[in-house]
Amino acid sequence: MRRVIAGGSVVSPKGATPADVLVEDEQIVALAPGDSEIVASFAASADRVVDARGCYVIPGGIDAHTHMEMPFGSTVSSDTFETGTRAAAFGGTTTIIDFSVQRKGQSLHESLDTWLAKADGVCSVDYGFHAIMVDVNDTTLKEMDVLMAEGVTSFKLFMAYPGVLYSTDKDIYRAMDRASENGALILMHAENGIAIDAIVEAALQKGQTDPIYHGLTRPAEMEGEAVHRAIRLAQVAHAPLYVVHLSSTPALEAVVEARDRGQNVFAETCPQYLFLSEDDMARPDFEGAKFVCTPPLRPRSHQAGLWRGLRTDDLSVVATDHCPFCFKEQKELGLGDFTKIPNGLPGVENRMDLIYQGVISGEISLGRWVEVTSTNPAKMFGLYPRKGVIAPGSDADIVVYDPNARQTISASTHHMAVDYSCYEGMQITGRVSAVMSRGRLVVDKGAYVGAPGHGRLLRRGLSGHLR
Repeated sequence: MRRVIAGGSVVSPKGATPADVLVEDEQIVALAPGDSEIVASFAASADRVVDARGCYVIPGGIDAHTHMEMPFGSTVSSDTFETGTRAAAFGGTTTIIDFSVQRKGQSLHESLDTWLAKADGVCSVDYGFHAIMVDVNDTTLKEMDVLMAEGVTSFKLFMAYPGVLYSTDKDIYRAMDRASENGALILMHAENGIAIDAIVEAALQKGQTDPIYHGLTRPAEMEGEAVHRAIRLAQVAHAPLYVVHLSSTPALEAVVEARDRGQNVFAETCPQYLFLSEDDMARPDFEGAKFVCTPPLRPRSHQAGLWRGLRTDDLSVVATDHCPFCFKEQKELGLGDFTKIPNGLPGVENRMDLIYQGVISGEISLGRWVEVTSTNPAKMFGLYPRKGVIAPGSDADIVVYDPNARQTISASTHHMAVDYSCYEGMQITGRVSAVMSRGRLVVDKGAYVGAPGHGRLLRRGLSGHLR
């Protein structure tokens, strides 16, 4: 199978260059000027020429933080691996990295097998897994080495959710110490869960039960303290640290200080922290429940610092933490008690478009857009240069992006299996025109032309981003 993506500007972290992209079977074989002999010769035997005139040609997006079919309390996130990866493709994301969730008393391998079974044979795009560690003991520490050999090279721990996912500092240090030996990357949900539980109890005793109190009981200082503590634990353990879904100025300040010291500390943020705010949780008639996620949305004053962190590389990745729950029947479980609202927002379909708005507004450059949504995640999680770049030998994960198209974000037109959009009615510029996953078109001019089961499980290498 041969395809030519013709007439576009290929974008890398260094900027945009006019070039045609030649694809054979699942890989990119060459980039060349459109009027060159190699393009003419290749096009003569091509199965299809994709017209990219006036468009950017970018590497497929990599969303390194999703939660498909994620249990939360008495319910489960509404996107399956089938619906979620199809929605990802519509939004220009051609790789997701999800999470297997260990239960107390369960082995890491058993939990991974459960998630592998959920994803097997139904994904439209390629996928991998991080492993969530809940039960840190001698056996599971040894299992880290086993999973590393199987291509699961990152492990997530929680400083939040006592009694459910929470790990003590001792457990966190032990996991980090193991990572310093085997090369794993430790991912951290950093909030002071013990203190937050006390703040929550006090709020409930005062009758403060509306969605806004989810945010007010998880102050930014509790995130900043936990990020600082995680950094110091990693420093002592000589282990790299990746802070997930960073949302606030105090947390970012701790990351900046560590990176300025030369420590291997990295962080991601999410579109919701760049475009939504605490005000959304205060919407009347329980509408604020739609915006309940953890860490919570912050006051708008935090957003400028997060955009600056993306420019300076103190924030290296934009992921979504995609964990959707329908407003009806799921978010409404928390009527009268904000602690029972399932925590999570939909976003896997909107990430590339939303961060492109940062290019339009001058917050980040065109190259940086590609870097934080594709190239950096590929390097961070052991997928580069197979993924994250348009270059000979790389997988033909390619997005043709129309920078001038206009669209309105709405639940009535999105493809995620959730009954609302956090960005309902938002008018934006830029839209995916075509998406190719390993050489196969999966989205073409707004239509899904892929197939469940096309996506493959990815064995990842060690992080290539360590300093």
